[in-house]
Amino acid sequence: MSPRTRGRSSTRGYAVTRWGRAFVDVVEGARDGDADLRRITQARRYFRDHHAEAVRIVGGTVTASVRGSQLDPFDVTLTMRPVDPATVIALLRSRDAIGDLMALTRGDQPAALGALILPTESADIAADCTCPDSSTRCIHVLCVAYEVAAQIDRDATTLLTVMGTDTAELLASASDHATDVTSSVEPGEPAQRDEVPAVDFYGTNAVLPPLPSPPRLNPIMELDPAALRKALRASGIAPADIGEAVDLLDELYERLRDREEPNR
Repeated sequence: MSPRTRGRSSTRGYAVTRWGRAFVDVVEGARDGDADLRRITQARRYFRDHHAEAVRIVGGTVTASVRGSQLDPFDVTLTMRPVDPATVIALLRSRDAIGDLMALTRGDQPAALGALILPTESADIAADCTCPDSSTRCIHVLCVAYEVAAQIDRDATTLLTVMGTDTAELLASASDHATDVTSSVEPGEPAQRDEVPAVDFYGTNAVLPPLPSPPRLNPIMELDPAALRKALRASGIAPADIGEAVDLLDELYERLRDREEPNR
C-alpha cells in the first residue's frame, strides 16, 4: 500500500452525478492558476481523509468543522441564495416538466428541475471560514463542498435542502397552484392548463430568448466509474490508490483545459 494512502478505510468519491458535479463547479468557480489548483488538490486529500466533521445541512446553510494544519479545527459556513418554491413550480409547469418532482422522489436527477434549483454562479454561494487564508475558496471550504457533493450523489433530495427547500414544500406548492387554477374555473367548465405566452421568434420584431449558460463539462466524471476503475486496475494501480489516480487525471485535464482557454 502506498504510504500516502496507508490508514484510509476506503476510497472516497464525490461529484460523480450531474448535480454533484454542477454544485462543485460553481463552488470552485474560475481558477486562478497554480495556487487554486494546489488548494483543490489539498482539499481533495482532506475530503478523502475525512478531515470534515459535523457536517450539517439545514435550510440553505451548511456548517462543518475541518481539521487543518493547526491543532484546533476551522469552522466553515456555506450560505446559499435560496430558491423560491412557488417560482420553481411555476417554471416547471411552464416547461411541462412538473413530472420532475416524481422523478426526484424515485432518486433521479431530472434536468429541468436541476436547472432551476442548482446554483449557477459563485455569488449564489457565500463562504466563510475561520482559517487565516484570505482567498474566496480556501482548502476547508472546498473540502466541505466536496462533502456536500458526495451527499447529493447519494441522495438527490439533499440538493433541495442545500438550496433552502425540500420535496414536501415543493409538492405542497404544486398542490396549492393546482387548487388555485381549479378554483378560478367557472362551474361546469374544465380546468385549463397554464398558458405560456407564445413568442414569434421569426417575426419582424423578433424577441429572442437569452443564450443558455452550459455547465462546464468534465469528461473524467462522465466516464463509467466501474469501467474507469477496471482500466486503472489493469494499468497496475492498487485498489487503495484508485481514488487518488482519478483525482490526478481530473487535475491533468483541468491543466490542459486552462492552457487551451487562457482567458477563462
